[in-house]
Amino acid sequence: MLLGVRHHGPGSARAVRAALEAYRPQAVLIEGPPEADALVGLAGQEGMRPPVALLAHAVDDPARAGFWPFAEFSPEWVAIRWAAEAGADVRFIDLPAAHTLALRAAAEEAAEEAEEAVEEEAETEAAAVRIDPLAVLARTAGYDDPERWWEDAVEHRAEAEGGDALTPFAALADAMAAIRETYGDGGHTQDPQREAHMRLRVREARKAYERTAVVCGAWHVPALTARTTATADRQLLKGLPKVKVETTWVPWTHRRLARASGYGAGIDSPGWYRHLFSAPDRPVTRWMTKVAGLLREEDFPVSSAHVIEAVRLADTLAAMRGRPLAGLGETTDAVRAVMCDGSDVPLALIQDRLVVGDVLGEVPPDAPAVPLARDLAREQRSLRLKPEALEKELELDLRKDIDAGRSRLLHRLALLGIGWGEPAVARHGKGTFRETWRLRWEPELAVKIAEAGIWGTTVLSAATAKAEDAAVHSDALADVTAVAEQCLLAGLSDALPVVMRVLADRAALDADVAHLAAALPALVRAVRYGDVRGTDSAALGSVARGLASRICVGFPPACVGLDADGAAALRTHMDEVHRAIGLLPEARPSGPAADVTAEAPGADLRERWAGTLRALAERDGAIPGLLRGAATRLLMDDGRIEAEDAARLMGLALSPGTGPAEGAAWIEGFLSGGGMLLVHDERLLALVDGWLAAVPASAFTDVLPLLRRTFAEFEPGVRRSVGELVRRGSSMARRPATASDPGLPGFGTDLDAARADAVLHTVRLLLGTTTTTDLAARPHQDQGDQADD
Repeated sequence: MLLGVRHHGPGSARAVRAALEAYRPQAVLIEGPPEADALVGLAGQEGMRPPVALLAHAVDDPARAGFWPFAEFSPEWVAIRWAAEAGADVRFIDLPAAHTLALRAAAEEAAEEAEEAVEEEAETEAAAVRIDPLAVLARTAGYDDPERWWEDAVEHRAEAEGGDALTPFAALADAMAAIRETYGDGGHTQDPQREAHMRLRVREARKAYERTAVVCGAWHVPALTARTTATADRQLLKGLPKVKVETTWVPWTHRRLARASGYGAGIDSPGWYRHLFSAPDRPVTRWMTKVAGLLREEDFPVSSAHVIEAVRLADTLAAMRGRPLAGLGETTDAVRAVMCDGSDVPLALIQDRLVVGDVLGEVPPDAPAVPLARDLAREQRSLRLKPEALEKELELDLRKDIDAGRSRLLHRLALLGIGWGEPAVARHGKGTFRETWRLRWEPELAVKIAEAGIWGTTVLSAATAKAEDAAVHSDALADVTAVAEQCLLAGLSDALPVVMRVLADRAALDADVAHLAAALPALVRAVRYGDVRGTDSAALGSVARGLASRICVGFPPACVGLDADGAAALRTHMDEVHRAIGLLPEARPSGPAADVTAEAPGADLRERWAGTLRALAERDGAIPGLLRGAATRLLMDDGRIEAEDAARLMGLALSPGTGPAEGAAWIEGFLSGGGMLLVHDERLLALVDGWLAAVPASAFTDVLPLLRRTFAEFEPGVRRSVGELVRRGSSMARRPATASDPGLPGFGTDLDAARADAVLHTVRLLLGTTTTTDLAARPHQDQGDQADD
């Protein structure tokens, strides 16, 4: 008996179950890789919960893998579960994964070797001849939507008319035969080999059993009924490439069943199809109840009356459109009109949560898996971190043992390239003992785990080996320091000796200040925040202090003679080094790295770095203005120089002897920390304003882009305040200069008694010190205020 189905079709699934119950075959043949025959028994265990997928990957290259997904409403899954309950034999009959993966790799290599133009032409031609048989049938029936045609012809027809569930099989077989007479293999070039292997497996089963049932895609039914010889089929399979593969069951998700994910046999609405399969009676009413429940959870005002009216509207729309039952289109239109007040915003939530869904399957613990996957599963259970398809945010308090363990696990997986979690910005608190992660489990992570299995059999050993290898083969010093930071975050103490040795060697040999500056921040973070995780970072601290000392010595010479791009790059390093040295604990180096990171006795790194910045700020034009201005601003922010000294340095940088472009670069560096200085110190603002007014017209267009870029980084409120100060000017600037008051712009030094008296009453009210005399005098004061107004 041949049962041609649509993959992941709930109507086909119900029809398959009915056919198997009626025919009671001794063997059920399923479209799938034969390597999974030994795993089919796991499908009957209680721990197996769809959606799941068969995973096959090449042993020598785990990244070369293939998936065969099954959902609760997949006809193949229904057949497997029926066979497990009935005691029937189950065999997979598709082309072996060993050939499929090898053929795919050969095709990819051929595409890479071909020229780009030829490759694009070949892809275009393949897309032109490859057809979707459901789309052809839908167009023939006068439908513009294949999903709607499938619902009307298969999913709802038997329910509405009470017909025989076996009827669609014969109809689909005839339809596919007509399509294949016209289109051949439809552009699926591997189908002849696949179907030849299917015919061979069917012949074997029919010799061994009296009653067999074949569950496969309806597209293949005409080929399986074709009259061919076993010799001809074997000839088609002769010489196919082959690789050694391993297979297992892995969890899958509804989102990965969706067509939008790129899955070739995908469907648009897996959540809707699951509902149709699990609720065959009154599906529309039950669906509207689910929608109402979801909207209520999101605080939408939805009542029982809404559900009743939505069901009535959906049924009415189905009758008007000539459909046997209301489908997804009718229910969506009814929900939009009745429950969402015509808005598409709640519909996006319904589409994501219900129509597609985030259901994640489960596989039994005894399913075959690489040792790394088993260890990861143990870690997940012990740390109570259950994989979920729906993205969630996890906030960790590293002072707690379980949260610290979760952090180490997530960092180790990230080091191995298993992106289960992604660091996020914490919403509550920014202490060093807090971490926030966004977690989402994707089925493809099973392949990543298999790939990472080459590094070790446990997460800890694999991450340790990967860190050591990454450090040894790193090209830049910054990459080694990044690995060192990852080792501390992940708690890889066994990898630190190798990483430290590589780090010390690279640090001793690398004389490029930019490389040292790029490497320092990650190293300082590791030293600074290692204690909260209970890791020993003393050796890293010695190396970090050694790097900082060398940066202090080599930074000024490295700034000489740079162009604009080089100055911009080094300015970024300057800011990062400044922050890093501010966080670095002050201590003398010790341990095995002391010989390569020697530091002068009693040296204070913060003082040495301040001296370096001061030397840069006071140098002449040999240092780019961008770096001199940035150094001045950092010194001023740290309180190393007063505002008068900053004004003096600004006056020198903006003197007539300095070119306009160099002056604009100095301003850009100085104001890179924000424009509040100009708001609170009108002396600096006047210097900038006076310099800008004196820029020649011929040079103004050259410096304008630099100034626009500088002021664009200010907060809108700061820009507005600076503009108002420039527009109204300063009261001191309008007074004539005297010996005691030179008239420089700035805040007034004298008290304006009239303005102060106007607010005295309000201040006393706020302080609760208002007297009867004040209240008696207040009316006269109000009259005076009104006269002033």
